[in-house]
Amino acid sequence: MLSSSLSAKHTPKTYLRRLLSTAKSVDDKKISQGFDTIALHGGYTPDTSVIYGLGHGAPRGVPIYRTTPYQFRNTDHAANLFSLKELGNIYTRMMNPTTHVLESRYAQLEGGHPLSGLAVASGTSAIFYSIINLAQAGDNIVSSNALYGGTYTQFHDILPSLGINVRF
Repeated sequence: MLSSSLSAKHTPKTYLRRLLSTAKSVDDKKISQGFDTIALHGGYTPDTSVIYGLGHGAPRGVPIYRTTPYQFRNTDHAANLFSLKELGNIYTRMMNPTTHVLESRYAQLEGGHPLSGLAVASGTSAIFYSIINLAQAGDNIVSSNALYGGTYTQFHDILPSLGINVRF
């Protein structure tokens, strides 16, 4: 959640623009990779700067980060991350290196920018994100009434509380 005290310079939109601009697009060699290669290796480059075991080789597979918080260098580093002045991991629900690889791979497989993917924990969350990015207070959407219970509740109760009316 972003604080309302953030300046316009550090809004989620400017953060995303900065994130996309620092990505330098996809490496030229990855652009020419086929579907199978992207499916196996997209969005992840092994860290060869660290010594791993006797063979000293970096793992080719994506590590699974099962952590919730991340370590900050100091309080200034933490403050910069939380104010979106600096890019990096803050908390797993906001960003996780393993989830980032998944999002990046799916985006690349669909022909998108590696930072254009978004993984969410449920279909209901995905539906909410898609609607909230297209509709705003005062808009109407039309939906079938044959929906999963959580989606129906979202459409019947939650979206109207945000000013988005759903017609079944």
